[in-house]
Amino acid sequence: MRSPQHEPANEPERRCIISGDRAPKGGLIRLALGPDGEVAPDVRARAPGRGAWIGVDRSAFEAALSKGKLKGALIRAFKTSAVNVPEDLGARTEAALERAALDRLGLEARSGSLVTGSDRIADAARKGQVLLLLHASDAGEDGNRKLDQAWRVGSDLEGSGRAGLVLGANRTILSKALGRENVVHLAVTDRAAAARISAVLDRWHGFIGRDLSALPCETRSQGSQARGADLD
Repeated sequence: MRSPQHEPANEPERRCIISGDRAPKGGLIRLALGPDGEVAPDVRARAPGRGAWIGVDRSAFEAALSKGKLKGALIRAFKTSAVNVPEDLGARTEAALERAALDRLGLEARSGSLVTGSDRIADAARKGQVLLLLHASDAGEDGNRKLDQAWRVGSDLEGSGRAGLVLGANRTILSKALGRENVVHLAVTDRAAAARISAVLDRWHGFIGRDLSALPCETRSQGSQARGADLD
């Protein structure tokens, strides 16, 4: 899901059971086998026992599921034929990735690492303080454009086309996750927080096929390291 040039060289690799490609495990999604034989997403990689890793988007995942390729790969990975693959595993995986991303945003909001409110974000952006700029999926184009421009000016990147990342969640969902009212845009000014947020957004948006080009290369690289440190 991530470009190889953004990966830390020392992060352990795993093989995607669908594509066969190897990649740092921080950029892959872990599937776990429950005691009842049902496969479930383990996006935080904390479930005990043997895990299986995937590194494809949902479209490829669903294709492998419908053709029976996924179940065969899981049987080999878990070394047992007692594997039950739910038909909605793709939807469950997407929901788990979204939940992990929103939980991370909520944690960062409570720690004071996020800036909300268009005026405050624009001011921080023009001062060159914004490392990551995010927009709700239902944010207006005009509002996005103004903040994107302020970000480019403050980053000395005018004319680059750099723009904030449009999230796969609307303002209602974001507001609930952050515990604030009417969150339409948000910015991150803390480097470590930007890395942690980029890590979860990268996997979530990579799975659902959203454009990740708004994540600066430096931030994405740090996000890879932050993600890898959380995974076993």
